[in-house]
Amino acid sequence: MTRNAAIVVGGLCLATWMTAAPCQAQLFTLPKEQMIELTAQNPFERFADGRPKVPDALIERTRGLSAEEVFAILPKEGFRNQYAGDFRVLHPGTKLVGRAFTLQFMPMRPDLEGVVNTRAKAAGLDRMNNQTAIDMLQPGDVLVVDLFGQEENGTIVGDNLFYYIMRTTKTGGLVVDGSIRDLEGIQRMDMPAYYRAAHPSAIGNVIISGINVPVPSARRP
Repeated sequence: MTRNAAIVVGGLCLATWMTAAPCQAQLFTLPKEQMIELTAQNPFERFADGRPKVPDALIERTRGLSAEEVFAILPKEGFRNQYAGDFRVLHPGTKLVGRAFTLQFMPMRPDLEGVVNTRAKAAGLDRMNNQTAIDMLQPGDVLVVDLFGQEENGTIVGDNLFYYIMRTTKTGGLVVDGSIRDLEGIQRMDMPAYYRAAHPSAIGNVIISGINVPVPSARRP
């Protein structure tokens, strides 16, 4: 990670990157009760789905910290896996701070795709896709996406969805262990983002396996 820090708070951890122990793939969101159980140490209010609502004032205070200052605290609290480097930075020198909203993908499996889309239709949706999760974002959120480092077809957003995220989250941003498309257009927009690659392909050959579930920050060798 470069000197311009990305600090993501809330969700299922407090971290320089949204990082958590690997878990079995989920299908959609955690039940509210399980979200509260997994974040039982949260001292703040919660969103309707149980996600911790880290106060705006704390987020603004965090904005003044460097990655080194945050990293000096986390190991003392038992968080030893909170750093991931080698991301490309959309706007060097711009700090990314916000509440983690996680989105987990997995390689396409036709058997699971059927289950996912059946659940989506039961929830009143045509199908489950990246737009579905993006529509759930709140002001101050940072979309943290586990696309297992995929470049081709691992493009979580193009310029239109990037603009939509910027307008919805206001002070948020994007972290994706995957890629983005329409880089030329995205670079003109004033929202911080960390990503692995830029590729002209559309997202494909993947399915959503979890929304607001624990995700790793990056693949490990």
